Amino acid sequence: MKGVIVSYRRGKCTQTNNQMLVLPEDVKKSKDLIGKKVVYKTKTHEIVGKVTKLHGVKGVVRVLFETGMPGQSLRKEVIIE
Repeated sequence: MKGVIVSYRRGKCTQTNNQMLVLPEDVKKSKDLIGKKVVYKTKTHEIVGKVTKLHGVKGVVRVLFETGMPGQSLRKEVIIE
């Protein structure tokens, strides 16, 4: 299954670089995705993360990655396994 990185997890004055908000494609219940593995691929390496929680009521999920994500990853596709 694929998803799109929407934004960093952030507050009014802070931004968490290793937590991203991901909008999955073609999913009926986002609750079923909790605990699944998420992979962001670049030309040179992969960054792996895990779905931790839901975010809001529109199907967006919060993903915790092992390292900080680059700004170029916004609006890019990820693979949810």
